[in-house]
Amino acid sequence: MWGGQSAESHGYSLPEVHGTIATSHAQTWRRLFAFAGPAYLVSVGYMDPGNWATDLEAGARFGYRLLWVLVVSNAIALLLQTLSARLGIVAGRDLAQACRDEYPRPISYILWVLSEIAIVACDLAEVLGAAIGLNLLFHLPLLIGVLVTAADTLLILWFTHVGIRMVEAFVLVLIATIAGCFAFEIFLSRPDAGALFAGLVPRIDSSTLYIAVGIFGATVMPHNLYLHSALVQTRRLGSTAQEKRIACRYNLADSALALNGALFVNAAILVMSAAVFFTRHIVVTEIQQAHQLLAPLLGTTAASVLFGAALLCSGQSSTLTGTMAGQIVMEGFLRFRMQPWLRRAVTRFLAITPAALTIYFAGETGSYRLLILSQVILSLQLPFAVIPLVHLTSDRRRMGEFANGTWLKLGSWFCAAFILVLNVWLLWNQAADWSAQTGRYRLLFIACAVIVGIVFCTLLGYITFWPHTRRAAPPAEPVAVTLEESAAPVWTPRSYSTILVPLDHSESDRDAVANALSLAKLHHARMVLLHVEEGVTSQLFGSQSSTAEIAEGQQYLAALVESLNDQNVDVEVLVRHGKSPAKEIAAAVAEVQPDVVVMASHGHRGIKDLIFGTTINAVRHRIKAPLLIVSGGHKNDRSL
Repeated sequence: MWGGQSAESHGYSLPEVHGTIATSHAQTWRRLFAFAGPAYLVSVGYMDPGNWATDLEAGARFGYRLLWVLVVSNAIALLLQTLSARLGIVAGRDLAQACRDEYPRPISYILWVLSEIAIVACDLAEVLGAAIGLNLLFHLPLLIGVLVTAADTLLILWFTHVGIRMVEAFVLVLIATIAGCFAFEIFLSRPDAGALFAGLVPRIDSSTLYIAVGIFGATVMPHNLYLHSALVQTRRLGSTAQEKRIACRYNLADSALALNGALFVNAAILVMSAAVFFTRHIVVTEIQQAHQLLAPLLGTTAASVLFGAALLCSGQSSTLTGTMAGQIVMEGFLRFRMQPWLRRAVTRFLAITPAALTIYFAGETGSYRLLILSQVILSLQLPFAVIPLVHLTSDRRRMGEFANGTWLKLGSWFCAAFILVLNVWLLWNQAADWSAQTGRYRLLFIACAVIVGIVFCTLLGYITFWPHTRRAAPPAEPVAVTLEESAAPVWTPRSYSTILVPLDHSESDRDAVANALSLAKLHHARMVLLHVEEGVTSQLFGSQSSTAEIAEGQQYLAALVESLNDQNVDVEVLVRHGKSPAKEIAAAVAEVQPDVVVMASHGHRGIKDLIFGTTINAVRHRIKAPLLIVSGGHKNDRSL
C-alpha cells in the first residue's frame, strides 16, 4: 500500500513498510516515540461506531451496571494484544502466517474464512457509522449514506500512500479529540461516584448477556490480533535477544497507553449514556440520539456536527485499519496478494449489502440493531483467533526464551475460556428462544442446531488440541538419502537480433529507448519502434488517418530514427491504430516476433493507475516474448 521497499514478498507482513522505521535512538523519549504507533492504529478499532453503539445501548438500558465489562474486556485486550505484538517481534511472523505454518491446510483455510467474516462484520459497523455521520452532518438519508460509503475506496487508497507515520498521527489526533470532548463533558455532568464504583462489580445475567458479548466483540476484535502482529514489524527491531526484549517492553508501553485511552472513551460514552438516557428512562432506538450527550456542552447544533464528524472520522479510520488487516489475513493464510483498492472494494460490497437491505426494510431502528449484532458476530469469532495466538506464543520452538511463562499461560487460557463461555451461553439462550418460536418445525431446527454445534465444537477442539498432538508425536526415523552427483548446469547466453520498443510520446520513452539502445549495440540487433495511435480518427480510419497529432507523432519518430541511425543502429518504425494499446502491442509482438520487448513504466501509482490504466500489466499477460520493464518518468539524460 505505501511506497518504500519492494512489494515483492520475502515472507514479510506488509512488505512495503516492513522495517522502515528506525528505533535505535540513544534517547529514551525518541525511542519511545519511534515505537509508538501500532497500538494506536489497533486502538482506533476499539472506538469505532460498533463500540459507540454497544456502549450507548449498555448505558441507556442498564445504567452503570456493565461498566465492569468494559474494564475486563480492556484488560483482556491488553493481554492479547501484547501476545500478538510479541509474536510479531520475536518470531517475525504475523498471526495469519503463523497459523498457516502451524495448522493443516484445510484448518488454516477455515480460520481464514472466519477472520474474513469478522472483517466484514467490522466493516459493516464502519458503513453504518459513516452513513449516520453523513446523516448528522448533511442530513442525507441513511440508505443514500450507505451507498455513498462505497466511494471511500478511492479515499482510502489515496490515504494509504501518505506513509505509515502520517496514518498513525491522524489516528492519534482523532483519539485525542474525542477523548478531550468527552472528558470535559464528564467533568461538567459530575456522575454519581457511588454508582460508578458499583458498576465495576462483575454481575451478569441473561438480560445483560447479549450487550456484554457485544462489548467484548467490539473491544477484543479478532482481526486486530492479526493486525498488531504485523504492524510491530514496521519497526527495525534487531535480531538479538536484548533488542527483541527492548522492543517488547516499548510495545507494551505503547499498548497500555493506547488501549487505556480507548477504555476512557468507551467508558465515557457508557457513563454519559447512563446519565442522559437511563436516569430519564429514555429508550434508545438509533445511534443518532447519542449526539445529545454533547448538547449541554456545545449546544444541540454544534453537538450534532461534532458527533457526526467524530463518528465519520472514526469509521474511516477503522476502515483504514480494516483494509490493512484484510491484506494481512489474505496474504498470511493464502499467500495471495490482491491490489488494496480491489480488496477494499470487495469487503465494502459485502458490508454494504446487508446494511442497505436492513435500512430499506427495517429503517433506522433496524440499522442500530444490526450495528450491535455485528459486534456480537465479532465476539463469536474471537476464540478462533485467541486460541491459536495463545498456542503460538507458548511454543518454545518458535518463541524461545520469550515463550509464555506459567502465569502468562494461565492468564491467557483463562481469557480464552471466559470469552468462550460467554459465547456458548449466548448461543444456547438464542437457540432456546428460536426453538420456542419454530412451532411445527422445531425438530428440524433442533437437528440443524445440533449439526452446527457439532461442527463448532469439532473445529474448536481441533485448533485447541492439534498443537499438543503434533508436538507429542514421536520423531520420525531418520532416512538415509543418497544423491547422485551432477554437474553444475551450463547456461547458454541469450542473443538478441530484434528488439521491440513500444513508445507513447512521453518522457518515459527516453528510458525505454536508452535501455534498448544498450542491448542493440551489445548484440548488433535491430530496433523496432512501435507507436499505437488510439485517437477517435485512428479508430475509425486506421492507417488512412491524418491529423495534426498524427503528423506530430511521425516527426517525433523520424527524429528518433535519425538519432539512432547516427549511432549506427538499424531502426524500423511500426505504427498501429486502435483503441487498446495493450491489444495492439500484443498484435505487433505476434507480427514482428522480437527476441525481447522493452517498455518503460510511467512511475504513477494509486489513483493514477485507476485513471490512466496499467498497460504493462495488460501486455505481459498477452505476449509470450520476454518483457524488460524499465523505470520511467526520469527527466535526466534528455539526449540519446
